Amino acid sequence: MTNKLTLQDILEKAIQKEIEAQELYRNLSRRVTDDAARDMFRELLKVEKKHEELLRKYVRGELGEGALKREQVLDYKIAEHLDQPRIKPDMKLSEVLLLAAYREKASHEFYIALAAEHPWGNVKSLLEELASQESEHKQRIEYLYTEVAFPQTAGG
Repeated sequence: MTNKLTLQDILEKAIQKEIEAQELYRNLSRRVTDDAARDMFRELLKVEKKHEELLRKYVRGELGEGALKREQVLDYKIAEHLDQPRIKPDMKLSEVLLLAAYREKASHEFYIALAAEHPWGNVKSLLEELASQESEHKQRIEYLYTEVAFPQTAGG
């Protein structure tokens, strides 16, 4: 069965995923003891909030040229990028970081796919920029993951 979602459905799911990312980074910023990691998660929290605000502007029709109609059906499997596992209370930090990296990867793929459906214009450019930012977030989280999962020993 093919997923048939309207643009409105997809934008609402994307907004929810941005809110979930904010919650994840808020919780991680409280959990980590390293100041640099805490600062990174706080920064990611702010960026994800901006993403949510941009998506809400799209829903309200405030982004200008190149927007699709909200009721338009988009016939591609975008839902695979939105269904992600829930966080368990007993997860190790390295597991949570992997989950965060997965979410950023899925967000990147989501914005690339959505941008591909749009004609040239402000909205397409915005979606491509969001994709780029999500990819950068993934890289930063993966770097932190390597520091947590493979800590440097005193011997090298």
